[in-house]
Amino acid sequence: MKLHRHPLSGHSHRVQLALSLMKLPHELVEVDLMKGAHKTPEFIKLSPFGQVPVLDDNGTILFDSNAILVYLATKYDADRRWLPSDPKGQADVQAWLSVAAGQIAFGPAAARLITVFGAKYNPEEVIGRAHGLLKVMDTQLSANHFLVGNVATLADIAGYSYVSAAPEGNVDLSAYPNVRAWLARVEALPGFVPFHKTAVGMAG
Repeated sequence: MKLHRHPLSGHSHRVQLALSLMKLPHELVEVDLMKGAHKTPEFIKLSPFGQVPVLDDNGTILFDSNAILVYLATKYDADRRWLPSDPKGQADVQAWLSVAAGQIAFGPAAARLITVFGAKYNPEEVIGRAHGLLKVMDTQLSANHFLVGNVATLADIAGYSYVSAAPEGNVDLSAYPNVRAWLARVEALPGFVPFHKTAVGMAG
């Protein structure tokens, strides 16, 4: 498998993390976002919105990080560890995939885009949104080790990257002990690969 990605993209990292946790051999293909490599006609053929990541699984081309996670779990996780087979378990995981595409993307991920990539978002607005999310996550994680019960699932893979990097976007995690403990539990999983750090925001 080939993963077309950028090391500073949390969307890319969540797929890399899934591949590593599932012990799936893969090659990383760097996409130079600064030079616009993701907007070339060749790349648009792989990803119609011109975004990383893209996964090439022996000619099967997939875009959208959360869709790729579902594909990998459905095709390669015979034990259904990462995406439960029961309807309630599946729905619970899908709910957090929606959070990853919604509240996480428009909260901590957006805050980090300001400091890392110079995005023109309103810092106060996106940081406030991030704290609203983190309060909910901290409450959720007060009863469970992971976002869906006490076993790691795709929900945790999808949520980890941008939450772990929230301080880079000036989002302080100190008030959320359950979130910080959850991050540590994800980092302790066999096969974990870290998200590339940048010395910006509170992480500087």
